[in-house]
Amino acid sequence: MILKDLKIFSQNVHKNYLLTNLILENNKNFDIVFIQEPSWSIIWTILSLTSEEGEEIISVSNHLLWIIFSKQLVNENKHSRVITYINVKLFQLQFLLRKNIMNYRDINLISFLMIVLFVLLLASILTINRLSQNI
Repeated sequence: MILKDLKIFSQNVHKNYLLTNLILENNKNFDIVFIQEPSWSIIWTILSLTSEEGEEIISVSNHLLWIIFSKQLVNENKHSRVITYINVKLFQLQFLLRKNIMNYRDINLISFLMIVLFVLLLASILTINRLSQNI
């Protein structure tokens, strides 16, 4: 597959689930969508051998036309603060989440094969002004 133009959309959604869904639905003409501060929420509860209440499955917004690339949750408060959505029309480019190069919750490093022996790296990095952030 030869790719002439790569259209990338990047947005900080400030943990707004509805905004993420709107971006995915209305930006189908983009190839890659970087989302900063995604909304992580409980999508399902499964049976558990250790808890009567069950085990909660937490995820971000999902869409049929997009493939999600995100680091797995470490715990409730240490989830990835950047995620990448790849349009399904580009599945042949063999995208990889490169945690072996950089493994931080505020950085998503994605690689893919453009042409034989040519790898392109894309990064989404969350930067927050620590003076204005409520910690």
